[in-house]
Parts: sequence; C-alpha cells; structure tokens
Amino acid sequence: MTLPATHIRRLLGWGRTLARHGALRGIERDPNAPGPVRTICRALRFGTRQPQQPDYAGAFRAIGPAAIKLGQTLATRPDLVGEEAAHNLLALQDQLPPVDFKLIRAEIETTFEKPLESLFATFDPVPVGAASVAQVHRATTTEGRPVAVKILRPGVREKFARDIETYEWAAAHLEAFGEEAARLRPRMVIANFKRWTVRELDLRREAASASELAEKMHAHAGYRVPTIDWDRTNGRVMTLDWIDGVKISDLAALDAAGHDRKALASRLVLAFLTQAISGGYFHADMHQGNLFVEADGTIVAIDFGIMGRIDRRARQWLAEILYGLTTGNYRRVAEIHFEAQYVPSYHSVDEFATALRAVGEPMRGRPVSELSVGQMLDGLFAITRDFDMQTQPHLLLLQKTMVMVEGIATQLDPTINMWDVSAPFVRNWIRDELGPESAIADRIREDSQTLLRLPDLIRRIEDRFPPKGGAPEAPPLPEIDLIIGGRKRKRRTRRTWPGQIVTFLAGGAAVAAANALGWLG
Repeated sequence: MTLPATHIRRLLGWGRTLARHGALRGIERDPNAPGPVRTICRALRFGTRQPQQPDYAGAFRAIGPAAIKLGQTLATRPDLVGEEAAHNLLALQDQLPPVDFKLIRAEIETTFEKPLESLFATFDPVPVGAASVAQVHRATTTEGRPVAVKILRPGVREKFARDIETYEWAAAHLEAFGEEAARLRPRMVIANFKRWTVRELDLRREAASASELAEKMHAHAGYRVPTIDWDRTNGRVMTLDWIDGVKISDLAALDAAGHDRKALASRLVLAFLTQAISGGYFHADMHQGNLFVEADGTIVAIDFGIMGRIDRRARQWLAEILYGLTTGNYRRVAEIHFEAQYVPSYHSVDEFATALRAVGEPMRGRPVSELSVGQMLDGLFAITRDFDMQTQPHLLLLQKTMVMVEGIATQLDPTINMWDVSAPFVRNWIRDELGPESAIADRIREDSQTLLRLPDLIRRIEDRFPPKGGAPEAPPLPEIDLIIGGRKRKRRTRRTWPGQIVTFLAGGAAVAAANALGWLG
C-alpha cells in the first residue's frame, strides 16, 4: 500500500506543474471550490511565472501519460473543471516521443515468443503515431497483407497503476469536503477513468471491442471498422488492417479528393447516433486523429480502447430527451429526468421544465456556429446545482463523445444544425422502439419467456414438495383434554416436549401396572 506521504509528494509535484501553466487560477476563483483547496492552489503557484492564458493541455502533457488520459476524461466534466478548461482539454493531443525500436522489437518478440520476421515480412521501424499508451507501426504480414501494428509502451501498465492510486486517494479526500465536492462525485469520476484505462491497457479487449462494433455497424453504409488479425494480436500487441484514407481533420485534402464535407458531417453524426441509441455500444474516442475518409467517402474509425455502453432503458430516455429538446417538449424532458431519478423527487417537474426551456429555446433552429456553447453550459450547470442533480457516471462517455462529434461535424460543415440532422433519426427510432407495435412485441416476448420458464418452475415445486410414498396417509387423530400443571387444556395429540414427557411417563406406568396384574403375560 502506498503511504499517504507518497501521495502528497506526487500531488504537490503535479500541482506545481499545473501552477506553472496557470491551470490552478480557475480553482482559486471558483466560489464552489472548497476553501482548503483554494488555499493549497494559492500556495502552489507562489513564486511561479504563469502564462496570461491558462494552458491546461500543456500542463497535463508535462505531468505524463496518465495525466494526459485524465485530462481527456476531465474534458467531459466542465461542471467539475470549468467550461474554459474543458474546452482547452478537448484539444489535448495524445502524442509523445516514440519508444526506441529496439524496445518495440523486444516487446513483440517476447510476447509472441517468435522472431519478428516470422510474423511480418516488412516492419517499418519509424512509427506512424506515438501516444501515451502505445505506438503504431506500419507492416506487411508474411501473407503480403498491409497492416497496422499497435504495441503498448514498455512499463506503461505499472506507471498508470501508480498514478491512478494517487488519483483515487486525492478524490476521496476531495469528496470528504461535502457539499458541491460531494455532488460532483470525484471518486466516481476516477473509478470510471480507472475502468476505461485498464481496458485500454489490454489490447485483446480493444481488439474485441473493434470486432463487436464491426458486427453492430456492418449494415450501416458509409462507416467501417478495420478487421482484426487475431493471429498477431495479444494483450500487448494488436494487428489490424491498414487504412488508406485522408484524416477527417485535413479539410484541404478532403476538398482536393472531391469529398462532400456536408455529407460527411451528416454521416458522422448519424453513425454516432446509430451506435449510441440503436446499438447501445459506441466508439467513445472519436477525435479527429481516429477518423479517416476513404476514396469512396466511407468513414473509417480506429483506436477502440475507450468504448461506451448504454442499456436499453437509458437509451429510450436519451432518445426521448433529444427528441423533446428538438421539438420543444420540455415537460416530457423534465418527466424523463424524474423517471430516471436524475432529479430528486422532492423538486417540481414543472419548475424543472421551465428551467430546461430557458436553456433549450435559444438553441432550437439555429446552426451550431451561432450558438454560445459557454452560455449554454453555464445554464445547464446552474440547473444541475439548483435541482440537486448528481453526476451520472454512465453518461460521461456519451457526453464526451457527443461534444467530439459535434466539434468535428462543425469543422466539416460550419452551417450544420445538429438538431435537424438528429431529429429524423431519433423520431424514427422512438416510433420503432416505443410505438404500440414495439410495446406489443415486448409483451409477447416477455410472456413467452415466462411460459417457457413454467416447466422449470414446476420441477422446482416438485423438488420442494415431493409426492407421497407407499405408506397410507395417517388418519386424523382426536383431540384430548390434557392436565398439565394442574390445569385442563384441550390440545391435539401433537404436543410440545413437556407434554410428551408427561405422556411418556404415564404410558410407562400403565404398562408396568399391566404387567404386574398379568394382563400382558
């Protein structure tokens, strides 16, 4: 177990780095931040030179790989770190200097217990990308197929484990301050971050995620997931098809290739909605570096370390919320928040609907380019505080991905209206999933499953109450007046143990007397 002194030493070092980048000023000025935390922030920045504009992304990059991943997670929590910091962290690029190729070769050969040349005919020693967790190389299999090979950085699992332990320690102490710190649930934020990171550090699970997403999206035209080479994939190495395409962020290259950027923007939004609402399983790291456009306009996604899941009931709520906001049905949106228990029941549904209207009305019917994201977020955060809404951890990845998708779609088509693109899809899904036909189908399915369980239920009842044996059933016995302790009591022949003792003694005396009189001899 790590000593508290070690956690404090790490936190002070990280805090000093944040202070040098001006990343603690927002906490100092936030009236909702606990007083002791603001005091520590002022002490950490003492004697430092700070930039005029805080560089949150630069601070997390300077701290290290685990901090980069944490920064990307906090980009989904403007209510926790502030809108300015969240917007800056969205641009946090997960890029680090590459690991020496000798170490990469050793990692591959050790994990497969084979020489590199027996797996790949060619292997480019210069990586095409180097991130905090892994780096990617271009190669050709011995069968002649071009592939991308992703290899974990040596020692990265141990480094992440140490840092996350300190994050957990710090979050527990922050939440102990109560009030606003407790409502934001920092411990749950770190718990989710830990779960996502552990999954990302096992490349077999990433490969399985890619395979599962490919199955769910195989019928969706214009969106594709690369095929996994399972023979060259394990916990530390993943091999998948090489993608020949243009990065979706390279607008000049997209225009030169003749792609319709407006169509690409709509296709990206609809692909995300199909994953999140229809399938309940979505790519949760859809930043610009993870999306490519092939020659025929197909969007190809890579990097499946972070995936999100939403159960069917939550998807129904989400679809109704989106549709209610697009149509201005704020009353229904408010009711869903109470049904889902996102808002405590002691608040008023009507008051919450009015608060939602104040935030939603300025957004309806306007392109994203004309909206003030800062004002919208301020309004939403004020609602969460006023109505005692706790953070919903299962929706954090969804919120993060929605922000990413919106940002990329806006770059592709600055005039895009997210509501107009989303509304037909959401409306059709609600009709299919929540309409009368769907309700009847759900009832038939549930009742059929109940009927199919009846034989097993009957067998369990028979086990509990087995049939009678060969002996005849005992006849009913008459009631007898018993004298116990000097009082008459009417009882059945089944008595408690004192009565049984008395009966035994009386019976024994009767038998002895009969023997003495010769009745039995």
